[in-house]
Amino acid sequence: MAKYTRIEAVTRMHENGIVPVFYHQDIEVCKQILKACYEGGSRVFEFTNRGDYAHEVFGELNKYAKANLDGMILGVGSVLDAGTTSLYLQLGADFIVSPIVNAEMAKACNRRKVGWMPGCGSVTEISYAEELGAEVVKIFPGQQVGGPEFVKAVKGPLPWASIMPTGGVSPTEENLKSWFNAGVHCVGIGSKLFIKNADGAFDYTAITAKIEEALDLVKKIRS
Repeated sequence: MAKYTRIEAVTRMHENGIVPVFYHQDIEVCKQILKACYEGGSRVFEFTNRGDYAHEVFGELNKYAKANLDGMILGVGSVLDAGTTSLYLQLGADFIVSPIVNAEMAKACNRRKVGWMPGCGSVTEISYAEELGAEVVKIFPGQQVGGPEFVKAVKGPLPWASIMPTGGVSPTEENLKSWFNAGVHCVGIGSKLFIKNADGAFDYTAITAKIEEALDLVKKIRS
């Protein structure tokens, strides 16, 4: 079962400001990426449900995180149905992220008091997701949905909405400033955080430095 409640997950997301989003079929690569993010200061991480046997990789990664990375809240993204949701909940996911709004997924998460962050693209979808118990809603793809201006517009009629854009977010001061000034709860960032060497291998030291730099930028923007 989840180690952290939905309130703890949502609070940590807001505190960090950035949720690294990553998938790889090699468990050892995943462990090194997760460790690099942890050493950079990240305490929340989204493993994406992509590729064959992704749930098996997550199961091992979650065991590693709980044994070695104290305080790391590990969730799963790209989940589309209640069955897959239940599978990952059984493997100990601390939160579930989806590109869609699915009421049965909400029920599965709510029964366990696990955070559920559904993907929304309109005020109607955001309001419906909140009715279903979503503390945070995801807008995806963030830039295509409308970018920071969309967030600003939503916060007019729904000032209480907690929004996490993924897609179109970069770990630069200019980009992060545009999103956080618009009023996001946090942002999800994928490949732009995960630096590779010239030979195509992940540079874990550089990733740690990039995570630390990005988290510091969020603190600076918010101060």
